[in-house]
Amino acid sequence: MTVLLPPSETKREGGDTDRTLDLRALSFPELADERAAVITAARSVSSEESTARTALKLGPKSIAERLRNLELDTAATLPAIERYTGVLYDPLAADAADDATRRWWADHVVVQSAMFGPIGAGDQIPAYRLSHDSRLGPLRLARHWPEVSSRAIGSRGAGLVLDLRSEGYRALGPVPGAVAPRVVSVDAGGRRKALNHWNKTAKGRLVALLGRTGAQVASVDDLAAWARANGVTFDRTADGWDLVAESLEPASV
Repeated sequence: MTVLLPPSETKREGGDTDRTLDLRALSFPELADERAAVITAARSVSSEESTARTALKLGPKSIAERLRNLELDTAATLPAIERYTGVLYDPLAADAADDATRRWWADHVVVQSAMFGPIGAGDQIPAYRLSHDSRLGPLRLARHWPEVSSRAIGSRGAGLVLDLRSEGYRALGPVPGAVAPRVVSVDAGGRRKALNHWNKTAKGRLVALLGRTGAQVASVDDLAAWARANGVTFDRTADGWDLVAESLEPASV
């Protein structure tokens, strides 16, 4: 199984100063040239506050984040699963996870980065500032990444692809046939309502539990069986699959 995650806008600072960015050491090294092109374009728009403000959608409190893009070659790195923070990644508590959980994530989790394209959860990356809708002059992320990203993800071979990316990042690397569950909340009357922002928390808790249990999943039916065994409500619907957020509350795992 491959689990696809979006990155996050917020990122942890710091990391290993002895391991700087090596594009060919990242997963899918065949994307090194595409990654270098994005980095060059990101540096260009980040060189001045005026261009960075518009291109990267930075406000007064975040304008200093443009400097990250100027230091990508020399900045400290962290595994991607630790670099990203926020409502999806915080439930993982990756910096405190045991070795077996981290190995599972490294083997199964791929993050769709706007800067680096698809990367593995264990790949060492620096902090940066770039989103799927950032404007990089003549380089358009919506044209630059989709074909090569889809091909790279497909190179992992046959098997279930669980797509937990947001719509914008899904567009940067479409995967036909991937299972993209709808995250829902269930009220007292049994009615289901799709969640928006808070669906990320449920996705983070799902990936945390998959890693902690060392899930062995090869098909969507395997995933449904794993969910039942672990108290997670993952139901087939007329339109696909529903993941019930309440079944992933901390008390249930």
